[in-house]
Amino acid sequence: MRLQCTIENAPRFWDWIRNRGGLAVWRSIDLSNPGASWTTPADHTQRPTWQAAEEPESIITDPDDVEVCVDREVKRFHVAVRPSDGFCLKVTDGGSRRIRREVEKAGDGAYHVFDYGDYDNAVIMAPDRTMSLSQWAEENT
Repeated sequence: MRLQCTIENAPRFWDWIRNRGGLAVWRSIDLSNPGASWTTPADHTQRPTWQAAEEPESIITDPDDVEVCVDREVKRFHVAVRPSDGFCLKVTDGGSRRIRREVEKAGDGAYHVFDYGDYDNAVIMAPDRTMSLSQWAEENT
């Protein structure tokens, strides 16, 4: 299985493969966070967090083994927020239902992020295309 990375991490991963010995992939040993993983430069000798295994699961040195995921914005809309505990804000129940509905409508791999600019917007994102890290580097370096 190829390692997936976001478009934001592609420059860092490209640099690590070229200059730092590759990518070390660390899997979670924390039972409350079983699917988590972390990626560090291969020459990084310490585990990135206490939740990570003592040794990396794999070292990736081939940029074709990394898949860069390019996402697209599907929808953007305002969501109401309300005060929560302390100084926190929380999306209202109606806003949460709308977010879940729009993410489901956007299809497999869709997710949401928040844009806290002038308005409290939920932004629905979905996978647009994927490419190898080598292809990304040809287009962007």
